[in-house]
Amino acid sequence: MTQTIFVVDDDATLRNRLAKYLSAQGFEAEAFSGGQELRARLGSKTPDLVVLDLLMPGEDGLSLTRHLRSACDAGILILTGQGDTIDRIVGLEMGADDYLGKPFDLRELLARIRSVLRRRSSARAAENGPGSSDSKEFAGWVVDFGRREVKSPDGETVELTGAEFNLLQEFLENPGRALDRDRLLDAVADREWSPFDRSIDLHISHLRRKLGDDPRRPEKIKTVRGVGYLFAAEVIDL
Repeated sequence: MTQTIFVVDDDATLRNRLAKYLSAQGFEAEAFSGGQELRARLGSKTPDLVVLDLLMPGEDGLSLTRHLRSACDAGILILTGQGDTIDRIVGLEMGADDYLGKPFDLRELLARIRSVLRRRSSARAAENGPGSSDSKEFAGWVVDFGRREVKSPDGETVELTGAEFNLLQEFLENPGRALDRDRLLDAVADREWSPFDRSIDLHISHLRRKLGDDPRRPEKIKTVRGVGYLFAAEVIDL
């Protein structure tokens, strides 16, 4: 299911640029100029995450953060100026999930958005406890996202690193779709990388080995030349 992101910023050029970029990354993105528009839209649609400018004329981001926390269960990522340290702290104390200082790189924004969405998804699954449907199966393997647990067809628990689990989760949420290295790097960790970063190939190699996938003729995680990787096994929601 496509996730929805609301972008709230009084800078029309920036908010429209962000909405266009996030739409290109597979999200359903909507842009709003301020609190009044956002509040009106919340009456008919609940987003998965809100990218919220901290300093806006009229109702500011801190007030909107407080309202969002009482009105819905959306993730909140606030955008701040470089010198707004106190406001960042207050925003996090009010319930924001993360913040990003302006100016920022779009890929860093994307990585933080995906990280917040993953954390909130895992937290909801953990709250649901045993019996939660936040699990998937492929080729006899069972992955429980809430517990971050992977079991082999023999019922044995297979230990994955945090990066390997995040990578597997990204694949299972996008089966049969070629994912490029930038997207996979976003999923693996919140950090800076260079355009020539090849660490994702090492993570793929380790993950294939742990899943029993023949590196010479992989059946689960296949290489898509010139693009990245594709998860080829059938994925079933449990």
